[in-house]
Amino acid sequence: MNKAIIDKAMKLRHHLHMYPELSEQEHETKRVLIEFLKENTSLEIVDRGKWFYAKYETEEKRKPSIAFRADFDAIKVLENDRLPYASRNPGVAHKCGHDGHASALCAFAMDVDENGADRDIYFIFQHAEETGAGARECCVLIDEENISEVYGVHNQPGESFGCICTRPGVVNFASVGIEYTLTGAPTHASTPELGRNPAKAISRMILAIDSITEAQKPKGRLLATVIQVDIGERAFGVSAWKGKLLLTVRGEYGEEMDAFIEALNQTAHAGCEEFGLELSIEYYERFPDTYNHPEAVEKIKRICNENFLEYKEMDAMRSSEDFGEFTRKTKGALIWLGAGENWPPLHDENFDYNDALIEETCDLFRLLMEA
Repeated sequence: MNKAIIDKAMKLRHHLHMYPELSEQEHETKRVLIEFLKENTSLEIVDRGKWFYAKYETEEKRKPSIAFRADFDAIKVLENDRLPYASRNPGVAHKCGHDGHASALCAFAMDVDENGADRDIYFIFQHAEETGAGARECCVLIDEENISEVYGVHNQPGESFGCICTRPGVVNFASVGIEYTLTGAPTHASTPELGRNPAKAISRMILAIDSITEAQKPKGRLLATVIQVDIGERAFGVSAWKGKLLLTVRGEYGEEMDAFIEALNQTAHAGCEEFGLELSIEYYERFPDTYNHPEAVEKIKRICNENFLEYKEMDAMRSSEDFGEFTRKTKGALIWLGAGENWPPLHDENFDYNDALIEETCDLFRLLMEA
C-alpha cells in the first residue's frame, strides 16, 4: 500500500487518541474524520447525525455492493500518560483501539479512492459501540442501500500479529445490564416486622441465578454477574426499605439470555409480592449476539489460504460487540485481528493500538472487496 496513505492514517490515529470522546459524545471525533476524508478523497460523504458513511460508486457494478464498518468511541478509563499523544481528556481514553479502527478505515477509503474498485463500497463510521447503541442506528443503511455483505475488524491483543481470528456462528455473546429496584417501607430497626425490607427478596434473586441456569439447560453458555448490591442506608436505627441489584447477563445465544432474564424477573416479582414490595426494572447497554454467516467465514478462510495468511478459528467470546446488528440484516462477519502475543490487553491502562495493524486491516479489506 502507498506509504503516504499509511503515514497520514497513523497521524490521524494519534490525533484521535489525544482527544477521545465517550459514546454519544463523539462530536469532535466525527468532525475530524469527515474533514480528513474530504481533504484526502473525492468520496461522497453522508452525515447521519451521530454517525456518517462515505461511498465509493462505480459505473461498472460487476459485483454487489459491500460495506466495511469501524467504530470511533472511547471508554471511561485512566491512561498511562507516557505516550507523546496521550489522552488530553482526563478519565477518557482510547483503550479499545477504536481510534485505530477508524483510522484504518480511512486509509482503506483513500486506497479505494486512489486505485478504484469494481463495486459500490460503503465505509461506515459508527458511534457508541461501547454501549451497544450505535450499530442499531447505523444498520438501517444495509436496507436503504441494499448492501449484500458487511465486514468489521477489531484488534485483538494476545494473538500473534496479523492472525485473522474468527468463526462461523456466534463470535461474541449477547449481553445486557439490568437494574432491579425494590421498594418497601421504613421502620425502626427494633420493629422490623412493621416495615417492608427488600433484603430477603434480593438475596433470593441472587441465589436463584444458578438454579435458573440449571433448569433452563441451555445449549450455549450463560453468565450472570452481580455488579452491585445496595440495600438500605448506614443508619443502625432504621430497617432497610429500598434496595438495588445490578446484574450483567451474558448469553452465547440471545434467545437463551432472554429466557433466563424472564425467569429471573418472575423470581423478582414473586419475592416482591410475598414481602409487599414495589418493583421496577431498567435495562442498559443491550448487545445482540454477533453472528457470523458461514458463507462470509468461508470467504475469509479462502482468502487466507490463497494469500498465505494465518487463520485461527476462535471460540465465541464472552465479551459483546454490537456488530451483530449488521449481520442480522445481511451476510457478513466480524474479524478479530491479532495485535501481538505480548501486546497489553484491551481496556488496560498500558494498551495502545498497534499502528502496524492499519496496513494489515487495509490489506484484508481489499482482499475481501476483491473476492
